[in-house]
Amino acid sequence: EDAGNCLATVLYPKKKSPPVVSIKCSHTKDQKEIQEEDNRLYQRIRHQSKPITGNNIPDSYGNIEPALEPVWALAVAGSSSIMWEKSTETLGYFLAQVKSVRQWIREDDVTEFDYTVLLHEIPTQEIISCHMRLQWLPGRPLKVKHFCASESHGADEASGAESGSAAGPAAEKGANF
Repeated sequence: EDAGNCLATVLYPKKKSPPVVSIKCSHTKDQKEIQEEDNRLYQRIRHQSKPITGNNIPDSYGNIEPALEPVWALAVAGSSSIMWEKSTETLGYFLAQVKSVRQWIREDDVTEFDYTVLLHEIPTQEIISCHMRLQWLPGRPLKVKHFCASESHGADEASGAESGSAAGPAAEKGANF
């Protein structure tokens, strides 16, 4: 959802390191509203009668089943950290589809999912497949680990954990998958 209007300046260093970003936003939602939305999303996930699974989200017509909207929202947040890490001055990415998702049942309150996401690489038009493990609890950082592979690049990318809320992750490196 629209959380405000933002302007970002992205500087790409010549060496292989993440871009430096400066973001300025005029928010239309306050922190309390964002936390309430996160809690509603969390409650929808936690009150499922069985683990959530799904394939091809959205479907070939662009539709997302209402029951799968929470896992789509988390996929958008989690995959943004992958796209952030992989982007360069000449390459960008968009989440094309969640190929598959499976929820892990945990004893604690954390929600955990395994995703296979397809990222659309711009300008090459390639589709990059990434495995993503995501953990989330409202009020705590979103944790994302991923591994990406593509036909032309081979098994090339692995990352550590990324953190942020379901409303927007921020980079924080951690251990490999």
